[in-house]
Amino acid sequence: YQRRVHGESVELQVNLKNYDTQKDKRFSGSIKLPRLARPRYRVCVIADAFHEEQAEKFGVAHLSVEDLKKLNKNKKLVKKMCRTADAFLASDSLIKTIPRIVGPHMNRAGKFPTAISQGDDLVAKVDEIKSTIKFQLKKVLCMGVCVGHVEMSGDDLRLNITLAINFLVSLLKKNWQNLKSVHIKSTMGKPHRIY
Repeated sequence: YQRRVHGESVELQVNLKNYDTQKDKRFSGSIKLPRLARPRYRVCVIADAFHEEQAEKFGVAHLSVEDLKKLNKNKKLVKKMCRTADAFLASDSLIKTIPRIVGPHMNRAGKFPTAISQGDDLVAKVDEIKSTIKFQLKKVLCMGVCVGHVEMSGDDLRLNITLAINFLVSLLKKNWQNLKSVHIKSTMGKPHRIY
């Protein structure tokens, strides 16, 4: 018997076949899922005055340029800041200056911010990041992506899973022929094979 963990995520685990990661083109693609996949995914905004006000209003975590300057390009401090959120947004007025202020470390951590303009709806943008998943083929033929969480309805989860698999298949060279197996698994649960 396993105690359910509040907010357990549901992961799609994919195994590919007939793919040579040395020769074949490695693919990478992102898709926004129709239902919010990761409600606990932490997004932080590096904000100018306009977005700072917005972030305050909607309760979104934010940092100012002054906060970044305090890090003094110190690798350890920048890394620590990167760990405070899963993804970053930044006001488009600041995006070009960020590498100058923090150095290359955000980029190296894979956390370089996505630009947001004054016309964008901040809350919608945060939700979009929480719902966007990325398939990226590295050296191994298996991948895992988060497609939802255990508190979602079956229909919402099914919708996300279907979209995610179809999107992945569209990235593959031989489409369905490259799929060996697909499992879904919640954090604490057993994997279930669905393909």
